[in-house]
Amino acid sequence: MINRKIAIMGAMPAEIEPIISKLDNVETLIYGANKYYEGSYKGQEVVVAYSKIGKVFAALTATILIEKFACNTLLFSGVAGAINNELQIGDLIIAESLCQHDLDITAFGHPFGYVPEGEVYTTTDLALRNVAKNVAKQKGLKLKEGIIATGDQFVANNERKNWIAATFKADALEMEGGSVAVVCNSLNVPFFVLRAISDSADMDASFNFDEFLESSAKISADFILSMVDALDQ
Repeated sequence: MINRKIAIMGAMPAEIEPIISKLDNVETLIYGANKYYEGSYKGQEVVVAYSKIGKVFAALTATILIEKFACNTLLFSGVAGAINNELQIGDLIIAESLCQHDLDITAFGHPFGYVPEGEVYTTTDLALRNVAKNVAKQKGLKLKEGIIATGDQFVANNERKNWIAATFKADALEMEGGSVAVVCNSLNVPFFVLRAISDSADMDASFNFDEFLESSAKISADFILSMVDALDQ
């Protein structure tokens, strides 16, 4: 059995509060101007943190969880906007891969989302995705697998949404996962990104987001804790 120490990340307090409330022996540590909640879930060591919104804070938090707290598996729980019309509010999607839709050096002849010595898409850990599929089956939940696009923008218009869909073949979009993927891939840490749909990334996105953030975050958090339980078996 792998001796795991699992990092669980969200971007906002609402995305991790349902997780922290289920932990035992929680100790709060402050490092890098952020709070980290170290504890256990059914005997499994976990460290939970919300990064704050955006790619820079997400990359910083992921790095600290790995380098400072010695976590060797990272699970991201949160909400996302739907691009794929098949996704409805409350639906769950896991990232097969992630990209950065706002990364643009096309002036130098590169495709959108690419930087030299990098890749447009970063693939998540297959074993963790398979665990997620088993959890979904046990819970009787529908789980979509696809491409999640990340950018430092809260997308709330159809034009941008449709461009991201056409350019990256993305199913959902958010503001952290792509940078976490780059960190974990660079440090050889298996990682997984789960998102519950909170809005449709269009003109109604701001309204939907406020209304459904809490309920969607709870759905995602419950699923992540079920994965932690499954990984310990």
